[in-house]
Amino acid sequence: MLSRKPIFPGIIELNFQAGEVLGCNVYLVYDGDEWILIDIGYEETVEDFVEIIRQIDFPFSRCKTLVATHADVDHIQGLAKAKQLLKTSVTAHPNAVEPLQSGDTLITLAEIAAQDLKMAMPAVEIEHEVNDGDVIEVGSLKVEVWHTPGHTNSQLAFRIGDVLLSGDNIYRDGCIGAIDAHHGSDIKAFVSSLERIRDSDVKWLAPSHGPIFANDPDLLNATIERVRGYLKMADFGTLAESWPLMDEWDEEVASGKLPDGLS
Repeated sequence: MLSRKPIFPGIIELNFQAGEVLGCNVYLVYDGDEWILIDIGYEETVEDFVEIIRQIDFPFSRCKTLVATHADVDHIQGLAKAKQLLKTSVTAHPNAVEPLQSGDTLITLAEIAAQDLKMAMPAVEIEHEVNDGDVIEVGSLKVEVWHTPGHTNSQLAFRIGDVLLSGDNIYRDGCIGAIDAHHGSDIKAFVSSLERIRDSDVKWLAPSHGPIFANDPDLLNATIERVRGYLKMADFGTLAESWPLMDEWDEEVASGKLPDGLS
């Protein structure tokens, strides 16, 4: 057996436990022998994560449920396999249920034809749905569910005391989860979710990718201002609400204005 390396009381991150990055961050939340997993990553690393769980002496029969933070392939492709191995249930936000149960390769970004990307997306039955304000009990530990849409419409975060398992909302470098219309991104909702995190009294953010970091208002503010600016940028296509340049172009066409120095 290996010694457990919790990052916070009752929380083990399995890449950190393994001493190597195998995929997205996978959080094992526990109290006594009862435990849950939040995300599982790709199918190819499921057996690695399950072996780590065995080596740190968590009984498979005491896995209460597998929780999907959202329905992106890099977080949940391995759910069906992990469910079979651990003989447990799966929990997700209602917006993630259909793509997970149907194995939708487009919404989950398992298939991106323009990049010649096509991965399997095994369908998995969802037994439990959770939404904002729900509580998942793990032994005596209470895991508060936050619905934090923006990256996807199913993005969840989970508060445990001073810690927020913050999903793909924000990373230590101020970057955020990819904005893409195909998997339900919403820029205004993203800003609101980031503001909620900034304004909370959570002290630590444990994201779905990369290292844990402090909930720093300055970092959040810089990211919020950048993301809010996306609403006025053509870079984000139909996700932007306006394109100020085209208003300027209307005026210049109407007035016959050319750039200075050009006649």
